[in-house]
Parts: sequence; C-alpha cells; structure tokens
Amino acid sequence: MHNVRCGAAWLATMLLLGGCARAGTGSTSTPTDFSGPFDVIIANGRVVDGTGNPWYYADVAIRGDRIAVVAPPHALDSAKATRRIDAKGLVVTPGFIDMQGQSADAFVNGDSRAISKITQGVTSEILGEGSTPAPANEKILALDSAAASPSDTAMIRAMHGFTGEHGFGTWLDAMERHGVAVNVGSYLGAATVRTYAMGAAPGAPSAAQLDTMRRVVRDAMRDGAFGVASALIYPPGSYAGTPELIEIARAMSPFHGTYITHMRSEDDSLLEATDEAMRIGREGGVPVILYHLKAAGPRNWFKEPALLAKIDSARAAGQDVTATMYPYPASSNGLASCIPPYASANGKLLENLRDSTKSARIEREMADASLGVTADCQGIAPDQIMVVGFTKPQFKQYEGKRLSEIAKSMGTTWQHAVVEITLAGDTPGRVTFSMNESNVAMQMQKPWMMFGTDAEAWNPADSLKGLTHPRAYGSFPRILGRYVREQKLLTLEDAVRKMTSLPADRLGLRERGQLRTGFFADVVVLDPETVIDRATYDRPHQLSEGIQDVFVNGTAVVSNGAVTNAKPGRAVRGAGWKQ
Repeated sequence: MHNVRCGAAWLATMLLLGGCARAGTGSTSTPTDFSGPFDVIIANGRVVDGTGNPWYYADVAIRGDRIAVVAPPHALDSAKATRRIDAKGLVVTPGFIDMQGQSADAFVNGDSRAISKITQGVTSEILGEGSTPAPANEKILALDSAAASPSDTAMIRAMHGFTGEHGFGTWLDAMERHGVAVNVGSYLGAATVRTYAMGAAPGAPSAAQLDTMRRVVRDAMRDGAFGVASALIYPPGSYAGTPELIEIARAMSPFHGTYITHMRSEDDSLLEATDEAMRIGREGGVPVILYHLKAAGPRNWFKEPALLAKIDSARAAGQDVTATMYPYPASSNGLASCIPPYASANGKLLENLRDSTKSARIEREMADASLGVTADCQGIAPDQIMVVGFTKPQFKQYEGKRLSEIAKSMGTTWQHAVVEITLAGDTPGRVTFSMNESNVAMQMQKPWMMFGTDAEAWNPADSLKGLTHPRAYGSFPRILGRYVREQKLLTLEDAVRKMTSLPADRLGLRERGQLRTGFFADVVVLDPETVIDRATYDRPHQLSEGIQDVFVNGTAVVSNGAVTNAKPGRAVRGAGWKQ
C-alpha cells in the first residue's frame, strides 16, 4: 500500500516545497531539511511567487545562487543562516525582468552597477532593440566610424569588436566578464543583420545577401540570442521590407526564436504596421512581441481600442502575439529620428544635410506628412518635444527645453534647429509627450502585457550629463505604486506575473521568473505600502522608494535600501543556445 500523506495541511506544505508524491506511481517524497545552514532566510513575508496565484505567507531560504526552499511560515525559525531578514509587512517576489533595456554600452565597458535598475527591483535586463554590438564585420565598423569623431573610433571598434562566427556569444561573455549587477541577455538586432550583409544601402537584398543574413541569424541563435528584434523607424533597419523580415524569422524558427519589433509606425499607420508584424510572425513561424505598445499623437489616440482588439483577435485565432510597454504617456528616442530615414542611406546623412538643396527638401518633409515621406516627428507639435542629453557646450543651455523654445532662441524653425544640432555632431535625445494616459492604463490591464523600461541604466551621480526619461529610474515601482496600490487597475499578483514569469516564459529563461525551490535566487523584498517612483521629467535622477532588498543569483545588490555595488549578474541565453 502506498504512503499517501496528501491531506489538506500536508498538501499545502508540500506545494510550497515543490510537490507531493503521486499515489500509484511508486515514487516517494523526499523530506526537506529545514535546519540549514542557509546564506539568507527571508522570514514572515507575503510571497507573491510570480505565477499570478494569490499571495501566501512563507519563508524563503537562499543557499548559494539558488532558492534552497520556500517553506511554510516559521518552519525555518530554528534554521542556521548567515543573514536573516524579517519581512513582516513586506512582500517577497521574484526579480523583475526588464524586457527592453538599453544598457549595452555600460555593460561592456562602463558603470555596470545598473543602479537605476536594481533599485526598481530589476534583476535581468534584455537588450537588442533594432541593433546590437555583435556580430560585427567591416561594414558595420565602417558605418559607425563614419559618423564618429576620430577620438571615438577606437571606442567603437572596441565596442563592436565581436567578430566571427561566434561574435554574438563573445559579446554576451564579455558583458559577464566585465561584471554586471543584473543578468543580461539579448535579441539579435535586425539592423545589425542587414548591415552585416548590405551596409547602409537601401533596397531589397540580393539572394547572396539574404543567405548571409540567414547565416548571421542562425549563428546568433546558437550563441544564445532570444530571437530577432527590429526597429523599423530607424535607418538602416527601416530599409528592410516585409519579405526580408519573414526570411529572417524563418531562419530563427528552428531555434525557437521570437520576433520582437518596434513597429514601422506607432502613429498614422499604426494598425497597418501591426498587421505587418503579425504577418511576419505567421509566415515566419515564430511568436511576435510588440515593443512599447502605444498609439502616438493625439490624432491617433482613438485607435487604441482597435489596436488592442486586433491583438486579442489574433490570439483568439491562435497566433502567439504579446506586447511590452512602459507606464508613462511620453516616449523617448533620438532627436535625429525627426529626420526622414532616406536621408541616412549609404551613411550619407551629414553629407545630405550639408547640401542646401537636399537639406531644404528634408526640412519640408520633416513636418509635412502630405508630401508622402515618413518622418518621426510629423503630427507632433514642437512644444510637445523636450530635448535632453546635449553633449556639445554650445547647446547645453537648451537642456530640458522644448523644441519650440530652442528654435525660437536659435531664430529659426524647429526643423532647421534639428538639422543644425545634428550637423554640429550632437546627438541629444527627445522626450515626446505624444500618448494618452487613459490608453496607457487600458493596455496595462491586458493579460498578455509585459513591461520594460526602454532605457539604459543610470547612476544618480550622472545627473551632470543631462536629463533623461524618468522611466530609467521608475518604471516598475510606478506600476506597483500608482497602478496597483493607488488606482487598483491591477492586482499585485497580476502585476508581478507580468514582470516575472510571463517574460521568463516568453524568453525561455530556465529556472527564473518564479519563487520556487531550486530556481535561481533572483529575489525582491518590497514594501507594498510605500513602493513608488520619484523620478520626474524635470528631475529624473531620483531613485525609487520601497524596494528594500534585491538579490541576483543569491547575492545582495540592494541591502536594506542601499546599493551594495556587487556584480553577480550572468549572461542568460535563449533556447537555441549550443554550449
């Protein structure tokens, strides 16, 4: 007769510990040792385990880089531990996964403590939107160097020096070797694939060039890429046609990759761009993720319900489509994205802007959509664009000013101001107030929505470098404080699921994204009553509050609210990785 000790109380305990032996299988449960020793015990907290299930009281023990046990309350009271955290009144969750990070530069040769991220509870950052530093070849190096000052050329070669068949994997290894506070992985940039084969030339690839693209994709997938990420408003990525992207998707499909995309339009052609992304996924045989979902520009806000209905309908019909977002009604990218993409063809942007005839045409098209040329600032009033991150001394006076103010001060049109700043070699960013708050709230509630900062990691000491979008410091606490606690648009359990197990499952991350015995110890301890973002558009370099402790692979990167400067992060890789 089998030993079936699965009564209600026993079952509750065994579920915490990872399961109960099934009657009739001949297997037996292994008793759990609650005595330790453990490195850390987090006791008396409410566990929100990442699955979306209701919270429960439990104690969490960490040994090495793993969760040693998730135990019933007080089961670890007598256990030996190097450190014990009393989490009474607090919530214990898996570490948050930033589905759209931009910290590639810092993670190779800069400040990789990721302070603005870890103080949000981020324990993994996923890179790759549009382009990646790897793999690289002479076409990529030449294009980047052409737009750089001589002093920057050596840095570019160092940053993009990941050449050869395993260049993508070499890059991932380099980030881990440099030391980073968070786990880091990446998609392969679609623009990188194209530039590797074609440089900055517009037009469709030849058969030979398309073969090169397929090989680059296959190699990167074997090196651990999660899939391919496009950004179809920025040149040269914007030169890619739908058939080319379908072929790239087909190349990654056998490696279980995902097509993730900054769509070709988020404004006037939003719904058409969504159809294109879904077609690429269907014909390429891969799941689709839409980056930072939004309906941009007041004249497009009414499209939001149709956009969400389109995704719901595709899912109901059996297509795997999900999306990411950040919890702000303002976007951010480079000021130069106001310039039509064709002007950058073959790496000749500055040459074209110096030509008075060509420049006059470019400036007209930057503002007038009726001329039939797509440019990223069309339909957005210049007083809705804040310019940040100037590097040239002559423009520092304009830091944080609206584009309309800058143009007035320069005595010219906003279009010509953008051209002059670009020609001077400055590359500031812009924060664009183009979204509707009710739309932000509406899409956040969708069960298939994930979150990302779309930001690089910052250190508050970097404030002298200029302003940035507050999402770099506040995205995840803003969701937990503003939308969960204050507005009650999401339950805490659902918000945490969208920050943890949902992205982990989409990425195919093994043993991350949940608080489970044996999983990697990426853990957050937070105060649900005080967690909130403090960063604002005018004062973005402010750390969030309410995140008490953060562990990455079992090592504290935030301890009792203080940054430890530890760098225990590891490279994480997709399902196609061949060791």
